[in-house]
Amino acid sequence: MKANEDSIIQPRITQSIYIIRDQKVLMDSDLAELYGVETKRLNEQVKRNIERFPEDFMFQLSEEEWEILKSQFATASESSFPSWGGRRNRPFMFTEQGVAMLSSVLNSPTAIQVNISIMRVFVCMRTWAMNYDDLLDKINELNANQTAHNEQIQHIYQVIEELLRPSLSNRRLIGFNRDES
Repeated sequence: MKANEDSIIQPRITQSIYIIRDQKVLMDSDLAELYGVETKRLNEQVKRNIERFPEDFMFQLSEEEWEILKSQFATASESSFPSWGGRRNRPFMFTEQGVAMLSSVLNSPTAIQVNISIMRVFVCMRTWAMNYDDLLDKINELNANQTAHNEQIQHIYQVIEELLRPSLSNRRLIGFNRDES
């Protein structure tokens, strides 16, 4: 996959990532669409190699989770989610490790390239999350020290104000004074 194709598919991947059971996951139908195969075929390959997909790699949504997920998209048109309308089974959700394992089960050039793109998206998300946590820590630190900082900043403003408007009343003038002659 060329760089421009990668940049086109990555936003699609990002939009397909859900957070379920406190994990970032991709739905089987979204993965099948990205790989250019039918959802049924993707799931057949997974079931043939089920020992490669423990629960922390892949899980099936409960009825309640499936209903909640569908209701989140109730306002979307049916054409936006064509694979959802005729589903008879609850979808399988794949974690990052499960997606990586799919590359060994789906061994087409397209599947390999899509997996590479998906891994890049997950890495970007992790990097962003780490940077976000660092930024949040810095903001919290600044908030905790806000009182001390405010006093220091106020003192700096006072010093600058004095430098800009020095009081001349208590100072002896320096230089030639005509009145003293």
